[in-house]
Amino acid sequence: MLRPLQDKFKPSLFPNLIVGLGEPDDAAVYRLSDEQAIIQTVDFFPPVVDDAYWFGAIAAANALSDIYAMGGEVLFALNLAAFPEDLPPEILSDIMRGGADKVAEAGAAIAGGHTVKDKEPKYGLSVTGIVHPQKIMTKGGAVPGNVLVLTKPLGVGCVTTALKREQAAQEHVDAAIASMTQLNRTASRLARALGAKSATDITGFGLMGHALEMAKASRVQFQLNWAALPFLPGALSYGEQWIFPGGAEANEKAVLPHVSFDARVSDWQRMMLFDPETSGGLLIPLAPEAAHQFVQQMELAGEQAWVVGEVSAGAGIAVV
Repeated sequence: MLRPLQDKFKPSLFPNLIVGLGEPDDAAVYRLSDEQAIIQTVDFFPPVVDDAYWFGAIAAANALSDIYAMGGEVLFALNLAAFPEDLPPEILSDIMRGGADKVAEAGAAIAGGHTVKDKEPKYGLSVTGIVHPQKIMTKGGAVPGNVLVLTKPLGVGCVTTALKREQAAQEHVDAAIASMTQLNRTASRLARALGAKSATDITGFGLMGHALEMAKASRVQFQLNWAALPFLPGALSYGEQWIFPGGAEANEKAVLPHVSFDARVSDWQRMMLFDPETSGGLLIPLAPEAAHQFVQQMELAGEQAWVVGEVSAGAGIAVV
């Protein structure tokens, strides 16, 4: 059944669809002219926190992130929602208000949307952005000698799973919400200005899954330094108690054949790297001096970034 579809949608038949039919990436990119290309993405999911407003804000920030991972700016977005018939209207309003506030923060507008009835609430966005065709950041642009920069701490899955089990401290939940609702707009702009050719946002496949996608697309090896990785407050404690979402094991199963670990990294520490993230940061390969400038400029902008590893010849991922 797939063969006819593959024949009908060959990259060579759609030369202006410059990202989307070849190597998979964070969003599709369609060239309009030599100066402009449209970025298109879509993402939605069920609640990860209890508060309706923050759920909407998190889902929106997560969807917008794909545009920033490609090096673009957001133009507008459409709401995508599924709601139970018996859900109070105030909850629906709060979810969409949270999403609208994040889109407004991105300098864009909610231009419409679509809703359906469902037993479980779900919310997200279809997002349209714009980028110069020669300034797209893809997963496949890392080269040996680059260093790897990460722009948000890890451990969202551990914290939100602890929340679902009623084992999470409120300050840990608050820190996770603050991280998930932070837009990757500043990081994307600074990376572009410093010559970044490659980036991805860390979401459901966890750090290891998304890092492996980049390493494969770039035909290089990513070396990650465990001690340099940032984690959300409380995340390591929950991980040590083996409080992980089910997706962590699925991520591990998919990625583990391509990963080597230093013997000093324990089992629960390994699993932290497979933890599914929601609205995580950007992973950006940069030249060493540019990476140093990036970290400094992020700090000046009131945000954080960490050098977490480097790119070398080879394949897969090595955690040292």
